[in-house]
Amino acid sequence: MLDEKNKSETAGTLTYNSEWNSLALDGYELHGGQSMEVSVFGYWIPGQLALDTAGWSLFTLDQVSIRLQSGLHARRGESSRSSLPPLLHPSQMHPPHILIVDDDPALLQALPHTVSLRLPEAKVDTSNSAQRALELIRAHDYDTIVSDIKMPGMDGLELLAKIHELRPETLTLLITGHGDHDLAIQALRGGAYDYLLKPIDRDYFVAALDRALHTYRLRRQVVEQWLALELHARSLEHLVQQRTSELVAANATKDQIISVVSQELNIPLAHLKEMTQVLSQKLEGTDVAEIVRQALAGIEDAIRRTEVVVQELLDTARIETTTFILHRQRCDLIELCQTILEEYTAQTGSALASERLDAPLEAEVDVDRLRQLLSNLLSDAREHATKGSPITVTLQQAGNTAILTVSDVGSGSELGLEYHVSRKMVEQLGGRLEFQSFPDNRSICFIMLPHGGEHTTEHTDAAKRSWSTKAVWMVTV
Repeated sequence: MLDEKNKSETAGTLTYNSEWNSLALDGYELHGGQSMEVSVFGYWIPGQLALDTAGWSLFTLDQVSIRLQSGLHARRGESSRSSLPPLLHPSQMHPPHILIVDDDPALLQALPHTVSLRLPEAKVDTSNSAQRALELIRAHDYDTIVSDIKMPGMDGLELLAKIHELRPETLTLLITGHGDHDLAIQALRGGAYDYLLKPIDRDYFVAALDRALHTYRLRRQVVEQWLALELHARSLEHLVQQRTSELVAANATKDQIISVVSQELNIPLAHLKEMTQVLSQKLEGTDVAEIVRQALAGIEDAIRRTEVVVQELLDTARIETTTFILHRQRCDLIELCQTILEEYTAQTGSALASERLDAPLEAEVDVDRLRQLLSNLLSDAREHATKGSPITVTLQQAGNTAILTVSDVGSGSELGLEYHVSRKMVEQLGGRLEFQSFPDNRSICFIMLPHGGEHTTEHTDAAKRSWSTKAVWMVTV
C-alpha cells in the first residue's frame, strides 16, 4: 500500500462539467461506482462515486453522501476496493482492520483465531513487538489496535502514546495481568478505550472488540457527516456569493438598458414635439397640405424609430433569457450586401456606386438581422455624418474571416440598444462587432464573421497571410 506521502503526490483536482454532468480528475473522466478518496479540510475520506440528477457525490464507507464540486483534491482509491458494488452495508463495504500486538506467541496465535471465528469479515494483522507495530500503524489505518502492556523494550503504554500521535482516531484495547489495577487505570487515563485482564475471556474479548469497532465506525461517521455539512455550507455560501454577483451584474445591465432605452425613446419623442411646434408655426398663411405632408412624414419616421427601439428591447429581453434565436443560412455576402444597399438607397433617395469582384464570399448569417444592422449603421451615419461626405461600405477577406466595415466622417455614433442585440447576434455566429473612432473625426464599425468550409493546414497558413478586398460601395446622400 502507498504511504501517505506517496499517495498525496498522486492526488489531483476534480473538475465538474455541469453542461455534460461529467466529473474528471486531472482530465481523466470518472464513472459511477469507482473507488475514490476526497480530501475535505485535511481529511482523506474514501468511498465510491455515485451519480444522480443533482450531480456527483462520494458515498463513503459509512454511507455518508458528500456532494462533489470542482476544485476538491481527490485521488483514486485502492484497487482492492474498486470492485465493491455500491450501497452495501458498512461492515461489507469496509471490513474491520485490526492489529494485535503481543510478545507472547500463544496469544498472538489464539487471539487472531478467535477474531476469525467470531468476526469472519475482519482482517487481522499481528506484531510481536511495539517497534514493528509502529511500522504497521504508519502504513495502515487500523480500526482498532489490541496490545499487551508488558512487553520488552517499548511497553504498551508508550505504544499507546505513539498511536495517539500517529492515529488519534484509532481506538486501543490494552491487555494487563490479573490484579494490575494500577496499570489498568493508567491505561484508561492514557486514552485507552478499554482494558482486558489475563487470562483473557474470549467472550469478553470479542464483545469489547465489537464495541470498539462500532464506536470507531460511529465516530468516523460523525466526522464525515460534519465534513459533508461543512462542505455543503461552504458550497452554499459560494453559490450565494455567485448568485449575488450575477444579481448585481443583472441590475447593472438593467439600469444600463433602461438608460439606453430612455435615450432612444427620447429621440423620436423629441422629433414629434419639434414637428408639432413647426406645424403650429407654419400653419399661418401657408400651404396647409404641404405642411401636413411634411409633418406626417416626420411622425411616420418617429413612429418607425420607436418601433425599432421596442423590437430591440424585446430582443434584449430574449438574449437575457436565452430565448434569442437566429435563423442561420449560408449566402454570398457580396450579393447580400449589394441587395441591402440597393434597397436602402432606393428608400432614402441616395446614390450608390460600387466596385466588386465576381468571386463569391460565403458565410453563415441571419439575413434579416444583418439587413437590420447594416440599415441602422447607414441611417445613423446618414443622420449624423458631415453633410456631403460619402458613407463607405467595404467587404474584405482576411484569412478565414469576412470583414464588413461601415465608415463615415463626423457621425460620432454612440452604441445604442440595437448594437447590444447586434453584437450578441454576431457573437452567436462566431464573429465580433467592434467600433473604432479616429482623430480625423472618422468612425468605423467592423463586423467580422467566419466564412468558408474546411481548410487544410497549408491552405490555412496561406489564408492567414492573405488580405483582399472583395467589394466597395459608396453611399452619397
